[in-house]
Amino acid sequence: MTGSAVWSGIIVCRCPTLEMADRLARSLGPEAVREVPRARAQIERGTATEVRIRLSARDTGALRAAVQTYLGWLRLAEATEAVASLPDNDPAG
Repeated sequence: MTGSAVWSGIIVCRCPTLEMADRLARSLGPEAVREVPRARAQIERGTATEVRIRLSARDTGALRAAVQTYLGWLRLAEATEAVASLPDNDPAG
């Protein structure tokens, strides 16, 4: 994004375990480095179990779209963690 961003926000996700926070940060990382014309994202670690998504955008529409996109990915990650933790999904059998 050329020029300075005018709008910004931070999404803070507090995970129940360090392992979940690591998985979340690794899974969101590739999305944050993608080139998007009107918005940017940075994935940061707060505390050991905290993942922060720092968003900046040229306008409110771009910021809203970025927030909605990352919230959707967080919901997907949460659902994936829930399914993966079910007893029938134990890879050891």
